[in-house]
Amino acid sequence: MIRLTLAEIAEITGGRVVNADAGLAVTGGVEYDSRKIGPGGLFVAFEGEKVDGHEYAGTAVAAGAAAVLSTRDTGQPGVVVAEPLAALAALAHAVVTRLSNLTVVGLTGSSGKTTTKDYIGQLLARIGPAIAPAGSLNNELGFPYTVLQAGVDTRFLVLEMGARGIGHIRYLTEIARPSIGAVLNIGAAHIGEFGSVEGTARAKGELISALPAGGVAVLNADDPLVAGMAGLSAARVLFTGESDKSDVRASDVVVNGRGCASYTLHFEDRAARVELAVAGRHQVANTLAAAGVALSAGLPFDELAVALGQVGIVSSRRMDVFTRADGGTVIDDSYNANPSSTAAALHALASMAGGRRTTAVLGYMAELGEHERSGHEEVGRLAAELGVDRLIVVGPEAAPIADGALAVEGWKGAATVVPDQASAVELLGGDLGGDVVLVKGSRYRTWDVVDALRAEEVRP
Repeated sequence: MIRLTLAEIAEITGGRVVNADAGLAVTGGVEYDSRKIGPGGLFVAFEGEKVDGHEYAGTAVAAGAAAVLSTRDTGQPGVVVAEPLAALAALAHAVVTRLSNLTVVGLTGSSGKTTTKDYIGQLLARIGPAIAPAGSLNNELGFPYTVLQAGVDTRFLVLEMGARGIGHIRYLTEIARPSIGAVLNIGAAHIGEFGSVEGTARAKGELISALPAGGVAVLNADDPLVAGMAGLSAARVLFTGESDKSDVRASDVVVNGRGCASYTLHFEDRAARVELAVAGRHQVANTLAAAGVALSAGLPFDELAVALGQVGIVSSRRMDVFTRADGGTVIDDSYNANPSSTAAALHALASMAGGRRTTAVLGYMAELGEHERSGHEEVGRLAAELGVDRLIVVGPEAAPIADGALAVEGWKGAATVVPDQASAVELLGGDLGGDVVLVKGSRYRTWDVVDALRAEEVRP
């Protein structure tokens, strides 16, 4: 964060300075975890259901924090505000508006946001200092927290934007207005909240509506709901995809035995072959979106084509492929799941089979509303249609996945519903024998299965 005095912070947040001279300056980062605070930082105390951050104010100051942002006087130097989340948003907005040389990139979509954000950060870092922290910091807390990591030397700020309702992304854009905005896709993620994919599109389109006339909208031409957002602002539109209408286009896509795609990248009158090092056919669309952002920001085409082949996984549990000592291959995509992202992961699993037995360990997919049963059945059907040999479904809530697979006529695989993650690990056995195993589910600790399998990882 840029240097701010307590007087400035109080003015920005509508708070009052306590236990310190108003001229005391915050020169370090902003943290809401006292274990992460650094010298000169600002510790934000949130009062949660189980943990009250105010109780750690003294610990944070002892660790080097210059001040505490809180809702009550903690006895430490700081600023007392009415509501810390609103204060954090106001602080983030004030900081980003003071960084005149900063380009803000906004990114949203139903699946692939975090991975694509990581790719964009890696590409833009070739031009100048870029902030694109690992993980899914895309809500009303993570978003301003990310913004506040920017400083006077930051050239690019890459912000992932999530939404569970209309108006959520609009709120985030009011904190930090992007000049480049990318929408990846519209799928069934959070459809329980939005009611339909059209409702999801309206929410995601708020990013494009916020772009200035001099900005750039990077839109997936292969997704009709995303392509239809072109008229939502006066920003220049850059279409990405495999269709002929794409400005940044991929052709001649090939997927190798490791599940990694290669393609010919086209832009204007230029073309170059790209060999991706990340697994999954869906990474073609993700890297094209990242390419569109990078080209808009000024990365030369020749450097881009090489750089795309070098981008890698940054955020954990997202298409992270590793090999075990027994020869088994594990695809860790266990961070979260919805029907679209699970379909992409299943296609990746099938492409990596190479004659080996394939196993999909799939957990519950949350926030599908009235589409919950059909969404799970759809995933099971796809697994069977792709020829997955073994389907292990974790938890009774996810049982319709097995129903969907077993309903596919002619499927020769096996589907088993187990009560928990430990049972899934036991069923997998201690020796994968060269199998390829995908693990995916919403955030109900499906990753415990991966952690058990990772104990035998072969490290280079």
